Amino acid sequence: MAEKVLMKGNEAIAEAAIQAGCRHYFGYPITPQTEIAAYMAKRMPKIGGTFLQAESEIAAINMVYGAASTGHRAMTSSSSPGISLKAEGLSYIAGADLPALVINVQRGGPGLGGIQPSQSDYFQATRGIGHGDFHMIVLAPASVQEMADLTVKGFDLADKYRTPVMLLADGTMGQMMEPVEIHTPEVKEYDKSWALTGTGMKRKHNIINSLSLDAYELEQFNLNRFERYKLIEENEPLHEEYMMEDAEICVVAFGIAARVAKNAIVQARKEGVKVGLIRPITLWPFPKQALAAAAEKCASFITVELNMGQMVEDVRLAISCKRPVTTCTRTGGVIPSPAEVRAKIMEAAQEGGAE
Repeated sequence: MAEKVLMKGNEAIAEAAIQAGCRHYFGYPITPQTEIAAYMAKRMPKIGGTFLQAESEIAAINMVYGAASTGHRAMTSSSSPGISLKAEGLSYIAGADLPALVINVQRGGPGLGGIQPSQSDYFQATRGIGHGDFHMIVLAPASVQEMADLTVKGFDLADKYRTPVMLLADGTMGQMMEPVEIHTPEVKEYDKSWALTGTGMKRKHNIINSLSLDAYELEQFNLNRFERYKLIEENEPLHEEYMMEDAEICVVAFGIAARVAKNAIVQARKEGVKVGLIRPITLWPFPKQALAAAAEKCASFITVELNMGQMVEDVRLAISCKRPVTTCTRTGGVIPSPAEVRAKIMEAAQEGGAE
């Protein structure tokens, strides 16, 4: 067993990426994720890797595009406004069917907003961050250990499905410190015969781009990509259930909001309310089946979010609007307290959400 060390979430991401075989990092500083770049700047030269602070977020994502096209594990990180600048490049990466890992340590918005934690980029991440028809796999950690573990998983999923993956964290998760085990994972072999490796005139050249001027050809590319997305939706949804065995009210939350919700649930249980939590770990693919199953026994749902209410739409879709869904939200960088979440739970119980 690896020894636990006390690390910031941002640092745990960076070290886990290195252990997962990432040797190419391109980024640009922005609070609250700059520690990732600072850590990579120190570590990459010592292990024969590449750290490059690009002249902009746009340059950084296009450098990832180039490195990923060679089949090597590459990543970038940023925070909300910076991720918006990377959107075009991410669409190109998706259109070229390239694996890459993107870290978004969210801050409040819109616009420049503030540097406090937020979950207001949920729509951006899960609805297709750039132009065109595409998805990214979106992973949502709720602890520093998961920051590390999901970084490794993100690289594996990217290689397995040839798709960009986003780890969607928030400012609190990036800055908080917890004991964490950084594992050196078993290196998995993936077919990368598509990569640009230099041919020495021994094989046909690989061509990687996202351009297709023939409408029917482009349509087929999209259809093929969505067949892969169907496999991802069937095989990769992840979630955690907490006190759901006899729950009559279901709280749905991810990231730091889920940690707050657990405290509120423990208190509400002490007061006789049968309430539990479903925590999506993959935001795309969303754990629809788990929510649909909960709708068969729970009378109502509450989402806890650090935004004005975004994931609530996916919850309603997952349960086909069979049950009422309310929200407990704070925005602008404010985190709801356990007392606020408990109050929403008690309100739902009084309105018939739990008998």
